Amino acid sequence: MSCFASLARLLCVALLLLGLSAPSKAWAADGAQLFEMHCAGCHVNGGNIIRRGKTLKMAALQRQGVDSAEAIAVIAAQGQGQMSGYGEVLGAEGVEAVAAWVWQQSQADWPKS
Repeated sequence: MSCFASLARLLCVALLLLGLSAPSKAWAADGAQLFEMHCAGCHVNGGNIIRRGKTLKMAALQRQGVDSAEAIAVIAAQGQGQMSGYGEVLGAEGVEAVAAWVWQQSQADWPKS
């Protein structure tokens, strides 16, 4: 094996280990992807399979006094009622990304992709 091949292999291993040791929230900034991974299980298309009235649709958010991405971010991070908080899982950037995406979707009446 040549010196170059050994160096390339060592570099690949180092990059792989670096990627595995980095916290998942460090790379995650896409609100749609984070929502799909952590929220869509209960909030499919902005609905709520646990509590029908607690959806992410604009009318329900307004009824609950949740009238901004910032208000959604607080709930996403800390939880509310039966919903657990996801602040530790998502990190600050992830919470903000999910909240901004949810707010955008609610304003657009959760269009189907």
